[in-house]
Amino acid sequence: MGSVLSRAKLILGAVLLINKTLDTLSKRLKTSPGIPVPNPTLPFWTVPKSTVSSESKAFPKQADIVIIGSGITGASVAYYLLSRDSALKVIVLEAREVCSGATGRNGGHINPPLFQDWAQSKKKYGAEEAKALVRFRLSHVHELQSVASVEGMLKESQVRPTEHLEVYYTEDSFKTARKELSEWRADMSREAQDFVVYEGEEAAKKFQLSSDTLGCIWGPGGAIHPYRFVTNLFAKLLQRHTDNFFIAENTPCTAITGPTSSSLHYTIITPEGTITAPHIVHATNGWVSHLLEPMREKVIPARGTMSAQRPGTSLSPATLDGMRSYVFYPGGLGYDYLTQLPTGEHELMFGGGWASSFDSALTDIGSSDDSGLSTAVASHLAGALPLFFGSQTWGKEKEPVEDSSEGVEWAQGRTKAQWSGILGISADGLPWVGRLPRKISGRKAPSCIKEENVRGASPSTASPGEWVSAGYTGEGMVHAWMSGKALAHMILGADDEIKSWFPEVLRITEERWKKANLEDFLSRRISSATA
Repeated sequence: MGSVLSRAKLILGAVLLINKTLDTLSKRLKTSPGIPVPNPTLPFWTVPKSTVSSESKAFPKQADIVIIGSGITGASVAYYLLSRDSALKVIVLEAREVCSGATGRNGGHINPPLFQDWAQSKKKYGAEEAKALVRFRLSHVHELQSVASVEGMLKESQVRPTEHLEVYYTEDSFKTARKELSEWRADMSREAQDFVVYEGEEAAKKFQLSSDTLGCIWGPGGAIHPYRFVTNLFAKLLQRHTDNFFIAENTPCTAITGPTSSSLHYTIITPEGTITAPHIVHATNGWVSHLLEPMREKVIPARGTMSAQRPGTSLSPATLDGMRSYVFYPGGLGYDYLTQLPTGEHELMFGGGWASSFDSALTDIGSSDDSGLSTAVASHLAGALPLFFGSQTWGKEKEPVEDSSEGVEWAQGRTKAQWSGILGISADGLPWVGRLPRKISGRKAPSCIKEENVRGASPSTASPGEWVSAGYTGEGMVHAWMSGKALAHMILGADDEIKSWFPEVLRITEERWKKANLEDFLSRRISSATA
């Protein structure tokens, strides 16, 4: 009887602890993420630092379009706006330095979920919309390569196709993946034709993985140096549009007011002064609800952890020095992801580990503070790679190569650098793209006034308003660029031109906003991982 009572007390204690933790989390999700902290951890991607800046120019007071956020979304919107109408005056506001948010802190992957959420997408949105979503994600590698090629920055941006491996270490996860791939292949045979399943010993030997590997799925993928892509592109836009494109670093938008009797447009308030504009683009992902309070609990900030590691001395034949990318499923809720730089010490850009500690995972949800990182996650990342590849494939630890990276002293062991970044978790799992309804923006839009724009050309945009592209749920590199492109078309009143490739399920509407429920999304994720 005593053991039964002890067990009941233990269960009750656990329930009370979980409830207390969830109450704390719920309160955190209802608060503003604020603006990015001024002292973030240092990402390996961002050294050496880009010199892209508009510091020498006077701070502008007016614009046609103000873009808040200088990551890959902001870069995409600016690029396609100015490509279509070079007369537009476009201003990018960045709270810290250019590309210092999630884009400059991620894993460099361009590897979308395809079969993994196919059945769920098909059931929820219908086969045709689910197919459109898959094709949209797949288009990113080609589109990013095309832009890098046209702009002459393939070498700097390192945009490249990879052989991609999804690697499984538990029987249940591998069985589920094979089933998901089979269902997707039945509906999208053309897109799935290059994907191959390798089991057990064959998988381990062919791809030089650990003997613990139960199987893998091989297919085409992609990788990128996200920071160099964005900063090089911004530099080209500044050079090309000297008089009408401006980037304001260390200039957070602290508030927005709607039109008044004395100001016909939005007023964007910053520490450097105010700007008036008929269009505002929210490209701040995990921080989006700072200026859009109704988006709290719809896009949730969450802190992730990344690392740059020196490869083992024998690893090159397995990773092909950056021409392979990986997602590892060791079991449980989380997964880990790996790309490798094709230059330098061929650093392994390794992230994930999010669910390696329950307490740490809950602490990171709702956090917009990238000045620190999770010790539990960082510890997992620091030790996992030799286990995934096996000691023979890994080899000895590599001796550091001397370098002088702007005075930065990297760690001398296997792990060269670790940092954190803020993701934007969408309450329904998909990005939010499009014109913001007034109920969500909380502000009245300016009237559509027939007037010349700032540079004197005829207006070429849609009616004034606020726009958004955010909530990529850790999959920004397969959603953000094309979402930004679509948003630019919408702002220019060219919706008809995106009908053939933009999935309507991504468009933000009041109805979708009302239905989106974070608890439902998280429970589905947990259920699928534990099924």
